[in-house]
Amino acid sequence: MRTAVIWELLLAQLSELAAAAGRDRLGIVDAGGGTGGFAVPLAERGHTVTVVDPSPDSLAALERRAKEKGVGVRALQGDAADLGELLDRDSADLVLCHSVLEYVDDPISAMTAVAGLLRGGGAVSVLAANPVAAAIHRALAGHFDEARVALADPRGTWGDRDPTPRRYTAETLAELLRATGFTVGAVHGVRVFTDLVPSRLVDAEPGAAEALVALEQEAAVHPVLRDIATQLHVFGHRS
Repeated sequence: MRTAVIWELLLAQLSELAAAAGRDRLGIVDAGGGTGGFAVPLAERGHTVTVVDPSPDSLAALERRAKEKGVGVRALQGDAADLGELLDRDSADLVLCHSVLEYVDDPISAMTAVAGLLRGGGAVSVLAANPVAAAIHRALAGHFDEARVALADPRGTWGDRDPTPRRYTAETLAELLRATGFTVGAVHGVRVFTDLVPSRLVDAEPGAAEALVALEQEAAVHPVLRDIATQLHVFGHRS
């Protein structure tokens, strides 16, 4: 449920990229891809996938997962800003940058490095935490002052104890992409309701999980609900 909207968007984008490139096997880089939640299924679909992640433990888990599925995924240790040093320019059709920009020291440098990897016509899939959702979640937990801080803070954080150093609105994500040379696609909301609905309600009713996924897919493009999603997703396209 948490990734259904992302997979729908990714598969549609992969079809478009494959058609434009005239080949089914695409080169994909998953920056900060961790244990391979996206990378391994993409490799199972026949794509050439490289994961770059700073954690050796995550990369070891990735390699075990890939081995269990009988696919090959290249694993490289490094940060998003290191992409240009680790991989060749113009070598990727798609770069995943999911839950990365919140933590990098310099988002401009990270996205510039991503742009350098992409072939002409390639795309980056960006997924980032949303400050409005953070405010909603803090308020629902009874932390009303922290919710107010999250709305006012330029980085979208709710205080010194916030484990997420930076969050993005649809506007700030678009600004970042444009500043690093990308054409910005449509913004989608991810996990509008999934993080708010108690799991007992989903588990107790037959068909509830499927219905929630369908609701998430509708909410992802709703002009109001999109902007309260836990995460925001956008594709950036390289000319």
